[in-house]
Amino acid sequence: MKFTGTENYVATEDLQIAVNAAIALQRPLLIKGEPGTGKTLLAEEMAASLGMRLIPWHIKSTTKAQQGLYEYDAVSRLRDSQLGDEKVKDISNYIVPGKLWEAFDSDEQVVLLIDEIDKADIEFPNDLLLELDRMEFFVYETKKLVKAKHRPVIVITSNNEKELPDAFLRRCFFHYISFPDRDTMQSIVDVHFPNLQQDIVRDALEVFFDVRKVPGLKKKPSTSELIDWLKLLMADELSAKLLQDRDASSALPPLYGALVKNEQDVHLLQKLAFMARRRRG
Repeated sequence: MKFTGTENYVATEDLQIAVNAAIALQRPLLIKGEPGTGKTLLAEEMAASLGMRLIPWHIKSTTKAQQGLYEYDAVSRLRDSQLGDEKVKDISNYIVPGKLWEAFDSDEQVVLLIDEIDKADIEFPNDLLLELDRMEFFVYETKKLVKAKHRPVIVITSNNEKELPDAFLRRCFFHYISFPDRDTMQSIVDVHFPNLQQDIVRDALEVFFDVRKVPGLKKKPSTSELIDWLKLLMADELSAKLLQDRDASSALPPLYGALVKNEQDVHLLQKLAFMARRRRG
């Protein structure tokens, strides 16, 4: 069972090694990297490549670790008791399995994605240590032990918004997805747009990497934003022509809203372009 990337996902050699090492060690794969570098997509493509079902658990700031195990719906039970419903006598009717329970209870091995773990409370990762180590947990309301039928392949993503606890990090195999270099980005673009004219790709990549190199940029454009921008350029032939005929000192690339995401960066690029024009003048 080896991951080598897919026809829809360009995986560098380092990333392939990390994925396969995590699978061999039976440890969660912790993936960090800039937003938009394909961390979530990696889990989806891993599942497709390995022939497994993907169970995604998208973390929010309000998510608690307990929700991944199960939740006890006391409100529904109270309502049913007031209505005289017979099922109220069996508390298991009010136990709602979470994503970990779903993964543990699967008859086949699955890929479990814990997406953007750094969004949650700082105690969230530590609260999952025991369950991820032992592959089991106890349901106190029903006195039932839930054990994993098959150890899931676990992928955990983080945008580095906050530090993760050392005890949690020790249990993971870590990989940082570096931002793709020009050749890797060319391969990624070719996967998404196999029939795109290479002169447009060349010009687009030149502008894209020039924007990323601007010092002081608050939000650098990511891989996903480059893909969106190329989609727009393909749909708008005039913009593609403007890109090819573009003056290096012009204010902003055509359809820049797909690349630049806040007004501070727009003003910065306009200021730099103005200064470039003055130097030329």
